[in-house]
Order: sequence, then C-alpha cells, then structure tokens
Amino acid sequence: MLKLAKRYHIDVYQAITWNYSMAIVLSRIFLNPHLANLHDPPIFTYSLLALLLPALFVILAVSVRLSGIVRTDIAQRLSLFIPIIAAFLLFGEKITPLKAIGIVLGFTAIICTIPWQKKSGVKPGSSNAWIYLLIVFTGMGIIDVLFKQIAAFKAISYNSSLFIVFVLAFIFSLIGLFYQVITKKMRFSWPHIFIGWVLGIANFGNILFYLKAHRALANQPSTVFSAMNIGVIVTGALVGLIIFKEKLSLLNKAGIVIAIIAIVVIAKS
Repeated sequence: MLKLAKRYHIDVYQAITWNYSMAIVLSRIFLNPHLANLHDPPIFTYSLLALLLPALFVILAVSVRLSGIVRTDIAQRLSLFIPIIAAFLLFGEKITPLKAIGIVLGFTAIICTIPWQKKSGVKPGSSNAWIYLLIVFTGMGIIDVLFKQIAAFKAISYNSSLFIVFVLAFIFSLIGLFYQVITKKMRFSWPHIFIGWVLGIANFGNILFYLKAHRALANQPSTVFSAMNIGVIVTGALVGLIIFKEKLSLLNKAGIVIAIIAIVVIAKS
C-alpha cells in the first residue's frame, strides 16, 4: 500500500493518521476492551509506543529522501538486532544451539534480500543523514521491545492495551496533522481518510496477531521477533516479484529461501 501511495502521490502522513481511527473502531468492535478500573497501567510505555508508531513513518520518509531507499532499508531490517538482544538480556530467554543457528540464518537472509543493485538515491549535501538512519534502526527495534512489554503486562489485557495505544497514536497524529494544515505545510485531502481506513484494517490485524504471538509464546520472544521480521521480508519480496513485477537478483532469491529455512529452524527450536 505504501508503494502504491508513492506511485499515486498519496500523502503518507495523512493516511497514517486516519489509519489509527479505523484501528480504534476495529479494536472496539472485535476486542471489547475493558477500560474501567485499570490497575496501574503502564502509561509511559503506552505513550512512547503511540508516539513512535506515527513518528517513525515520518522519519522513514526523511531518511529515504536524505540517505536513499537502500540504506534506509538496511537500517530498518537490521533493527532486528535490538529485540533479539532484548529477548535474552531483558526477558530472560535461554538460547539454544538450534535457535542460534536459526537467528544467524535469519540475519543472513536479511542481508541477502536487501536490494543492493538498486541506486541508493542519496541526496547531495545530506551530511546529517546518518542521524535519521540511526533513529530508524533504534526506533524500529524499540517498538518491537515495547510491544513485547505490553503483551507481558498481566494486570491489563492486551485487548485494552491495544485500544489505548491506538487512541493515543491517533491523538498524537491528529495534533501533527492539524499543525501542518494550520501552518500550511500540508493541504488537507478528504480521500486520504478512506485510504487511511483501508490501511488501518491491515495495521490492526498486523499488531493484533503480533501481540497474540507474544502472549502465546511468552517465554520465546526471540521466536516472535525473528519469525515476524523474516516473514515480512519474504512476503514483501514475493509481493514485489508477483504483483509489482520487481526484478530480484540471484542473491535476493537465495535470501528468500534462507529466510524460509530460518523460520522453520526457529520454529523447531
């Protein structure tokens, strides 16, 4: 959808903003969150996650413009290092030889699937571009860790937590949208509301099942982190190949095969 947005000159920020309104409606209908008598909710975690979710989309766009899509893609994919390290240091997961092999295969697949042959599209004179790459790398990793923390918080159901995060993300995004419209940095467009709602359906499903996976595999966070990130790479590459007729190098195709093997190995571990 984001690839189509670029093709049809859709304002990504507006679509991202309205996507959270649809996510709120869906979470209210299907998850039935209980917001009464919340016991010591992790407000800081909710707020940080809600702020990072829309903000990272903006940073990604800036990073692509200044550093090019290839370097930004590398930073985004290698951010898996952060949650993997957190799985063993923060969440106390025990590493096994088979799991270690699967994780190594996963990172190998990530490196192989990066479109090295594409032009980087670096903007001349962007000496501070590395800062945005660092924010992309760090921010993506932190988001994964925060979702795990929410899933591990037993006092409040993830149904309620997810609803709260979506509400806060919508508020933060809406404030940014109003500011840009008032300062005439952006022109409001009604069709973006519908586009955002379609995006919100996919976004809601993605985050919902990500949290469900963390709940189901509470003691195996590295499995969820790895399988989700590697799965995104495989699916994205196949969609690009089949739907958008993108050309994949032999190295990219090898990366897809290695990624599938990595997921199987991690699941077996």
